[in-house]
Amino acid sequence: MNRIALFPGSFDPFTKGHEDIVLRGLKVFDKIIVAIGYNSQKNNRYFKIDLMVEKISATFKDFPAIQVITYSELTAEFAKKHNARFLLRGLRNTTDFEYENSIAQVNRYLNTELESVFLITSPQFASISSSLIREVHRYGGDVSQLIPYKL
Repeated sequence: MNRIALFPGSFDPFTKGHEDIVLRGLKVFDKIIVAIGYNSQKNNRYFKIDLMVEKISATFKDFPAIQVITYSELTAEFAKKHNARFLLRGLRNTTDFEYENSIAQVNRYLNTELESVFLITSPQFASISSSLIREVHRYGGDVSQLIPYKL
């Protein structure tokens, strides 16, 4: 049986920290689906989803076990449709843990076959967040060292 993991997020934008979690996840899973969700709590994206699909796909072009898909439904249901029994998530700090723990509990309630697997962010990426990158980019700052592709 293939171990398929879903790596869900809004990825607005996808960061080097996200890339690190996906690549490290390949040591645990046979296939990883980077699932870019339409988050109902985030009505206005900074970067278009199509751009992120393009950039993330290009980032992992040499990794056939990584697929990039968009979705607009409950993550637990989306995982079922793609035979993903694992959710891969990265944790930078205790605040992330509190947030992710709540989400993991709800996803487990909605899909009892779904296990959340957390990887601790590598130290060099712990300070990187999508919101920080958006803010720096918005005001013309250089974000090239924080993302794994060129904008």
